[in-house]
Amino acid sequence: MADGARILFVLRKIDYEPQGIMQLAAVLKGAGHKVELTAASHEDPVRAARRFRPDILAYSVFTGSQREYLSLNARLKEATGALSVFGGPHPTFFPEIIEEDGVDVVCIGEGEGPILDLANALASGAPFHEIPNLWVKQDGQIHRNPVRSLITDLDTLPLPDRSLVYDKDRFTRESGLKHFVASRGCPYLCTFCFNQAMTEIYGSPWRRVRRRSVEHVLEEIDQVRRCYPLSFVVFLDDLFIVPRDWLEVFAREYPRRIGLPFFCNVRANLVDKDLVRLLKSAGCVSVGMGIETGDDRLRNIVLKRNLSREQLIQAADLIHDAGIALITTNMLGLPTGTLEDDFETLELNIACRAQYANAFLYQPYPRTELGEFAREAGLLAKDVNEISTSAWDRSILRFPSPRDQRMTENLVKLFALAVAFPRLRSWLRYLVRAPRNPIYWLAYKLWKGYAIKRWIHPYRSSPREFLYTAFRFMQFD
Repeated sequence: MADGARILFVLRKIDYEPQGIMQLAAVLKGAGHKVELTAASHEDPVRAARRFRPDILAYSVFTGSQREYLSLNARLKEATGALSVFGGPHPTFFPEIIEEDGVDVVCIGEGEGPILDLANALASGAPFHEIPNLWVKQDGQIHRNPVRSLITDLDTLPLPDRSLVYDKDRFTRESGLKHFVASRGCPYLCTFCFNQAMTEIYGSPWRRVRRRSVEHVLEEIDQVRRCYPLSFVVFLDDLFIVPRDWLEVFAREYPRRIGLPFFCNVRANLVDKDLVRLLKSAGCVSVGMGIETGDDRLRNIVLKRNLSREQLIQAADLIHDAGIALITTNMLGLPTGTLEDDFETLELNIACRAQYANAFLYQPYPRTELGEFAREAGLLAKDVNEISTSAWDRSILRFPSPRDQRMTENLVKLFALAVAFPRLRSWLRYLVRAPRNPIYWLAYKLWKGYAIKRWIHPYRSSPREFLYTAFRFMQFD
């Protein structure tokens, strides 16, 4: 292959910019390989694959979507005969997906090095069964290779190739809101989170937050602003606010170089007056903070969050005092929890005065500590392959009764409204008893859409963008 390998990334649909795929595409293109993207929601992927003639079919798979991707892969392999590579969270934590028909390669962990080595090997005709991070199925044998070291200097990576997505999806391209990632890794070991599972794969290096330099991050944002509409920045980092000296440089340079409002995530025990001052001066208008549950036992023993109720309320007060909107994340239906615990979570969110309280049904993702506990304790009513792509609609956990499950699932949809309007609490215990119904789904969607526009991502958009955003939002999982 004198012109390099041909890699086709395949998506079910484009909800927002897939950060990992854009980064991989930039690495591959920089080495001279040909890269395209197809999304089943936008075109016939089989026709697109036949037109592009890929050597590699590449998938980034989250738990809950794997069955759909396996089905899609079967069609594409039949049409092209290309090598299939499954990466992303689900294959990383459940690499046994290699045993499924049609899966040729699984990538575990960071994919930039492995996908480039694989493309180079295909282009040169070299063997690829011993590439680190890859499990490779060849001639009925599975080669399980160890992972390589983490990328320590993220500035050595090229800027993500956004044209891959923006050329395919007009809405994402023309939206004034765009997403960015400034770091990798997390020092905490919450039992529900993938960071704990990644630590088992990589060891202690994963727990060190690896940051791009402020200059590298601002260069990307500035490049995007020069080429595409940009009015609001969303930082997706699990923990945007560490280390503090990095944040101090960011708070000084971002307003001068970029000057756009932004959203980021914080953690309650790290929030103090100096932090919120830095965020406010930088242009932060909204933050996300995990409360997860109002019950101290669940929060600190089951989830290992190590956060007190007092810390959460104090952090919320400081955020409010700075004039920054607070968006919280919460999980209902936790293993060993009860419906009363979920109502206690509601009360804590009211005490924190969250502008919007995101509530999700706990999902027992494989290879996370809590997911494994739920499985070993017999708390799963269904196989993990039945986990939904939507974390707010249904749970696969075993509840005391179908009535308890229905009430919890109803509470998820009414949770944010009850936090915003506490007087609803007197009616809530009756409302959650109703059968599943589209009215609660509609109330959830409409209030969340309003909150996004009012507090979470408050920027001025054109009537056309507003209407199309609302249309797309109603279709999201």
